[in-house]
Amino acid sequence: MGVLKTCLKTASWFPVLFISLVVAWSYYAYVVELCFYTLATDPYNNIGQAVVYLIFYHILLVMFAWSYAKTIFTSGGAIPDEFYLSKADLERIEAEDRTDRKDEILKQISHNLPVHTRTLGGGMRYCSICKSVKPDRCHHCSVCERCILKMDHHCPWVNNCVGFTNYKFFVLFLFYALTYCLYVAATVLPYFIKFWSGELGDESSKFHILFLFFAAAMFAVSVLALLGMHTHLVLTNRSTLESFRAPVFRHGPDKEGFSRGSFCNNFREVFGDEKKMWPLPIFTSKGDGIRYPIQARDEDSDRLLDGPPEDDLESEMTSGAEDSKNQGKGNLHASIQESVNYSTIIESDKAPLREVAQPSRI
Repeated sequence: MGVLKTCLKTASWFPVLFISLVVAWSYYAYVVELCFYTLATDPYNNIGQAVVYLIFYHILLVMFAWSYAKTIFTSGGAIPDEFYLSKADLERIEAEDRTDRKDEILKQISHNLPVHTRTLGGGMRYCSICKSVKPDRCHHCSVCERCILKMDHHCPWVNNCVGFTNYKFFVLFLFYALTYCLYVAATVLPYFIKFWSGELGDESSKFHILFLFFAAAMFAVSVLALLGMHTHLVLTNRSTLESFRAPVFRHGPDKEGFSRGSFCNNFREVFGDEKKMWPLPIFTSKGDGIRYPIQARDEDSDRLLDGPPEDDLESEMTSGAEDSKNQGKGNLHASIQESVNYSTIIESDKAPLREVAQPSRI
């Protein structure tokens, strides 16, 4: 079993090795075959153009490689010790056979923890493998074999989990990968056309320029789809997992539960407030990966979950009906916010926890 696990761990690096080899070959094809052997020699002798091409090429290559390395070697984020069950609490959980009793024990344990999300059944989110209460937006990765803060997905192309501490790096990796591919394809295109017209003399250069254009165009299309999806997720403040299944709060599933109210605020939660740091793969995301500003019902509306008195329920229903009449065919979500009185954005007022260690800079 140990040998099999070691083999699987080794095989998991193959996609990273494949990407590295493709980039290494593209470097040779672009710098040597295109710029040195084609542009800087007869019949073109265009050294100035080759220098300009090389300057911009190396800038994009450095940013791409930097983002890629940060995504690979930065952990997605581990949960703090306070969320793990003590030996005594674990024995209490394991001694209970009834699910409802286990949930009551978990609620007692997590009373001082900043946890707002629930399971689909309304229970506390608990990882039976890690033996810990799950922080909001945290999920267990079966590949990494641990819980990841604000887990987005496990990406085989970086052989790592994408989570709270490296999500910005992953988005920048996609952005610079797309920019790199588009730049290479655009600058190679004129000589790709010359290949079909028979104007390229060297057979070796023909081969490399032909496949360099096809490879750049193919990867650009693939990365464009991924970048488009993650741009949408950043602007709506959702993870890939949350886009498939909305997080569940006390009042039920809410796909906009973690939204900061605008695209700009959602973007800044991942990239931070300093604009000069946005293009750099340096950690600037807001928060600690445990506490999140949430759009949730206030305490009065949450009483609905605890079985409100009939008079209060009737009063809220009447108020909501009157508001909906006044608004006519207005936005349903807006009318719900007005009648039920949603909080705008509330910060957790729970006891402070040890902050998650920020990723090291490389």
